[in-house]
Amino acid sequence: MSALAATKRYFDAWNERSAEAIVAVIQPGGTYEDPLTGGPLAGVEIARYAGELFEAFPDLSFEIISETETGPNSVAAEWVMRGTNTGSMGGVSPTGKSIELAGADFISTSGDRVASVKGYFDSAVVPRQLGMQVVVQPGAVGPLQFGTCAYLSFGKQTQPGAFSITSLRVRSEAEVEKARAYGERILRELPGMKGFISAVTGRAGSHMFTVTAWADPDDLKQIHSGAHREAMKAFFGPDFTSAGVTSVWTPHRMNTVWVRCGECGAMSATQGSGSTCRSGHVLPDPPPYW
Repeated sequence: MSALAATKRYFDAWNERSAEAIVAVIQPGGTYEDPLTGGPLAGVEIARYAGELFEAFPDLSFEIISETETGPNSVAAEWVMRGTNTGSMGGVSPTGKSIELAGADFISTSGDRVASVKGYFDSAVVPRQLGMQVVVQPGAVGPLQFGTCAYLSFGKQTQPGAFSITSLRVRSEAEVEKARAYGERILRELPGMKGFISAVTGRAGSHMFTVTAWADPDDLKQIHSGAHREAMKAFFGPDFTSAGVTSVWTPHRMNTVWVRCGECGAMSATQGSGSTCRSGHVLPDPPPYW
């Protein structure tokens, strides 16, 4: 069988969206590698990687733009991958958006099977097309660790009467994804709870945290159920995170919100919608306290 014919079998397996079929057309010990794999994958690792893609993009497909034999047992293939994100991707809920990714594979063959695949593409394209941010920054500089965060707010002007703080120390990316999955479920439940104002959740290195604002300390009694209870059960179980702490804080002093006047440019204290600056100009509506 020619190298082009073996390559066709390989892409046909991808278009069948069958992880088992993909592994079957790769010879024992054969490898697959692309910018997201962190190195060559083989056997069940390839199947797992493909399966995660099919879960995120159930209609995933490859269109071959060009194929060229670069030797008796090698092929260079240019392709476009398309799909719709209707499944979970790395613990992130489906966006429903479609993606189109251009790339190229350099494939070595052995008889009717593939011996190795090295794929090349821009790894930032798919996240951007799904509406995700691609942040380029160092992991740490000395004691300073960098990361990302998320903010959940419905614009409530309620002055917080309590803050709940959860701090976790994670040991691996797998624990990060597990913690994020719990966190996402918890955040979905919070808006329906009495007194909930807003929440900030983030990660910097091995530190993951959530700060949630409430109208009254007693409102926090509601969170000891649902997804939060499941997360706490996992935390006190045999193998999830290395350490953590939860706490409830009440404000010692809550100052007024200051906003800048759009007319005179002065920063003025506001008491809510319709407030005026010293010059008598109506101030913009203030943002939430938290």
